[in-house]
Amino acid sequence: METDSLLSGSLDGASGEYGSRTGSERGGAPGGRRMSDSVYGDSSSVDREPGDEELYIQQAVVFIEDAIKYRSINHRVDAGSLRLYRWYYSGIIQWGLGLTIAAVLLLAFAERPSSFSISSDPRHRSPAWQPPCGLTESIEMICLIILSVDVAVKSYLIGWEEFGKSKWLIGYTVVILISVMDWVLSVSMVCDEKLRVRRLLRPFFLLQNSSLMKKTLKCIKRTLPEIASVILLLALHLCLFTMIGMLLFAKNENGEWELHFRNLPSSLTSLLVLLTTANNPDVMIPAYSLNRCYAIFFVAFSVIGTYCLMNLLTAIIYNQFRGYLLMSVQTSFLRRRLGIRAAFQVLTSSSSSSLGRYIPSPSSAHVQTLSACLQLDLLKAFNMSPCILPLQVAQQYEDVGFMDREQFTKIFDELDKDCIKEHPPLPQYSSPTLQKLQLIFSHYYLILFGNAVALANVVCICTVLVLNSEKSTAERDNFVLEIINLCFILYYLFEMCVKIFAFGWQGYLSYRNNIFDGFLTVLLLALQITIFITYRLPYSQWEPSAHGVLSLWEMIRLVNLLIVFRFLRIIPDIKLMALVASTLLDLVKNLRAFAGILVVVYYVFAVFGIWLFEGAIKPPDSSVACGTYEQLEYWPNNFDDFGAAIILLYDVMIVNNWQAFIDAYSSDVCLSVLTELHLQVGPQSQLLCDGCGEDQI
Repeated sequence: METDSLLSGSLDGASGEYGSRTGSERGGAPGGRRMSDSVYGDSSSVDREPGDEELYIQQAVVFIEDAIKYRSINHRVDAGSLRLYRWYYSGIIQWGLGLTIAAVLLLAFAERPSSFSISSDPRHRSPAWQPPCGLTESIEMICLIILSVDVAVKSYLIGWEEFGKSKWLIGYTVVILISVMDWVLSVSMVCDEKLRVRRLLRPFFLLQNSSLMKKTLKCIKRTLPEIASVILLLALHLCLFTMIGMLLFAKNENGEWELHFRNLPSSLTSLLVLLTTANNPDVMIPAYSLNRCYAIFFVAFSVIGTYCLMNLLTAIIYNQFRGYLLMSVQTSFLRRRLGIRAAFQVLTSSSSSSLGRYIPSPSSAHVQTLSACLQLDLLKAFNMSPCILPLQVAQQYEDVGFMDREQFTKIFDELDKDCIKEHPPLPQYSSPTLQKLQLIFSHYYLILFGNAVALANVVCICTVLVLNSEKSTAERDNFVLEIINLCFILYYLFEMCVKIFAFGWQGYLSYRNNIFDGFLTVLLLALQITIFITYRLPYSQWEPSAHGVLSLWEMIRLVNLLIVFRFLRIIPDIKLMALVASTLLDLVKNLRAFAGILVVVYYVFAVFGIWLFEGAIKPPDSSVACGTYEQLEYWPNNFDDFGAAIILLYDVMIVNNWQAFIDAYSSDVCLSVLTELHLQVGPQSQLLCDGCGEDQI
């Protein structure tokens, strides 16, 4: 466990230090004061001189920030390093680093082959915009320089000894070096290289920047040996039923052999697809149409493989993940308590009486205590969050004057509680009439009435759409729909204004629902004004012909889309629906690490797919078989550019008709290999076609 070494030092209640080594024993200059470069596992004491209260507070602040963010306290704690450390972990720097990583990953959409075309279908695709040589390379080099600075700062802050122990930082450095060398090669070849190895390494930047993704990846690594036995059993099940199928469906007995059990690769592929239920019941129909007893084979295969072994595999993976992630959460909380304890020790181990002192406990032992005023100054020294719970708890000890370590830790336990957001007070009006209006417009019934109006608006739009569903765009009566929308938009504007009057600007913006409603109302009003400016008055005979950027019908459709989207305001007002929505939002937040792993997998496979299959699929000149890639017109799903590759991988992950992609690309690769061999060795290449099928020779 990463924090085990940090806890190995014993804590002396009287001295308030971890371990007992002096500064000179840790490498300090003899006879001079030296700040410990980092808080090591066996010693977190710091050689100090009286009067360094500001430095002590800064050290405590950093340790508490580490605790809040679940970061390790193994880093330098001298004054200059602390300033660099806080600057590095500031919000703007971390956001900038995140944007840099995002820019590096998004370069794949612009690099050759470019994804900047309207369609990915090779039959309709226009020539994609290709960036000039040096454009993406310049952006990439800037990003690599920023990432190089990032790894240098990280290495300095934790110390070179800890750097040598960190495999992630060593890998980070190696990946940057390889990327720079590959970049130099690309520039020297005037961007005409076939393979860019650095594209395959870019997801590493995303992985190393997230501690939770690192834990998830480590969990996956530890889970693989546990599920190896089930995967082996699943492979045995697949091979066994493949042999049985080839024996059952012999040649010339029925069409099952011709379609699905012609040879070993075809049989394995058919049953592998059946394991995902993507070709059920198509794979069974030829044999089942002749004899219903053949259904026993396919049902037995699906029950054992899909419903038993696959579910058992899922259960084992879930069990392993749950155990490891629980241990990771415990480690994170241990880091928090360690950071808080280190902050307390930094403050109380000083010889200055203004920071800490010892008082006798009922058991006659000495208990370390800390000035409550200093604790309040500590909490005010940095902006923890909008939550003020720790500050409120600390104020309870202000009258007592001092607090012990347990009380100090208890203050920060409030960080685990949900913060209750306080809304600004309502504005005060002197006029009795305005006070009554404020009472009316701030009442909950106004929200319910607004929800009813939003529902009526959606019903009107649905009614008009149903009435106009059979009409062409030119025959639709846009006048009626436009008047309906205008009336509702005016009400939305009125509702927004009266809420601002009742709650004030700050009170209105303190509610997320009001921000959502207000933004859409302003956008709807802007679109409505644009329609008036474009089509003038009177507008009873408006025609949806193109004027400017958008036609009238397109503008009205955009207004309707925003109105339908605004109807989502009812979700927070229905308790069960709000509970489900909040659960989904929490699920999205908690799955960010798994989503990051999925992005990495997609990215790597998309790059490999482009390397292997770019331009592999060509539209045929003749008719094709039913149910194939060509007959289903899956042409936009290809590996011709990065954007199309991502969509193809998503379609394969859904497993619906994924066998069509396998057949198309495996056939194309097989044909390409055979053509090349035929040109080299002549007619003898015919012997190599046994695994390709007669229709591919």
